[in-house]
Amino acid sequence: MIVSHLELTDFRNYASLILPLTAGATVFVGRNGQGKTNLIESLGFLSSLESHRVPINHAMIRQGRDAAIVRARLNHDDREILVEVQINRVGANRAQINKSPIKTRDLPRYFSSVLFAPEDLGLIRGEPGARRRFLDDLLALCIPRMSGILVDYDRVVRQRNTLLKSARGGGGGSTLLSSLDVWDDRLVELGTSIIVERIRLVGELSPLLSASYRAVADGDHGASMVYRLGILPDALPAGGVDAQEAGQARLASLTSEQVSSAFRESLRENRTAERERAMTLSGPHRDDLVLGLNSLPARGYASHGESWSLALALKLASAEVLRPQSQLGDPVIILDDVFAELDESRRTALARSVAGYSQVLVTAAVRADVPIELAANVVHITAGTVV
Repeated sequence: MIVSHLELTDFRNYASLILPLTAGATVFVGRNGQGKTNLIESLGFLSSLESHRVPINHAMIRQGRDAAIVRARLNHDDREILVEVQINRVGANRAQINKSPIKTRDLPRYFSSVLFAPEDLGLIRGEPGARRRFLDDLLALCIPRMSGILVDYDRVVRQRNTLLKSARGGGGGSTLLSSLDVWDDRLVELGTSIIVERIRLVGELSPLLSASYRAVADGDHGASMVYRLGILPDALPAGGVDAQEAGQARLASLTSEQVSSAFRESLRENRTAERERAMTLSGPHRDDLVLGLNSLPARGYASHGESWSLALALKLASAEVLRPQSQLGDPVIILDDVFAELDESRRTALARSVAGYSQVLVTAAVRADVPIELAANVVHITAGTVV
């Protein structure tokens, strides 16, 4: 898939923009603060329904305006699609495909991209929530029905937490606890689906991560990933790579029934603690993706350069997962201000790793930072204007 045409209205610092794009690599060059990242942020939003920079959507609307519009023409084989989203400051966002309204949450079914930005270092150094979001966003792209399951699960957790707060306050008695049992059934049903699919996805990603890290870092530092499942804390033992991989293999062998049973048992064991703390302590919202290098956890041990390479490798591995599964063809690869942080050998290795994708979009403050292999098309940006 390629984006052949991008149009922005009142998006960030773009009052109006019409930009034709081509297959292959395109580099957006300009000084910091001119709007390079705003361009690729708009495309990232189309495929993920969120900004990689800010948690609130209305921050993407130009100051003084009520809405921003992102419109893109997509081409895959002989098919052409016009996708559009209106981001509203007040009220729900709106989306269209070929001028026909659709549910906004369905937009990612029509456009797939993998975006890497400096903020992605949080995948390595940050809290577990960032790594859970990475897995769940990728799941939603690979299996569209998972998007609804993830939304429903979050809603059930919030409702269950509300009941637990009421129980801590002493109100409701047996009626409240009966209601909690009903929510437990739904929590286990949805949570089991998420856990099973996360385990399967980690199994696919793991060898791809190792290969991608070797390609980007031009060396083998034993890049690894394992899924830490909170409802079965002993399934992933401490120790070196062999012990971790053995634990991951045990997780992969679990059936849905076994996961569901373990989930219910964990809820039963945590019931008293949950009422005391007024929060749900069991479920996939408490799990983690453990990333490692040289048999050590990357978080806390990896250097800046190693963390940068591992984050890049993680995103490249996700692109490789999407490639054979997507009916849309290759995901669009977006690299936001990446090359300035890499030495020359790693720049070359990264360029070689993404060169085979149908479309690669790159931002850079300095043109010379980008390898010549990716600079066939250069677009200069100044103050929200294509020069």
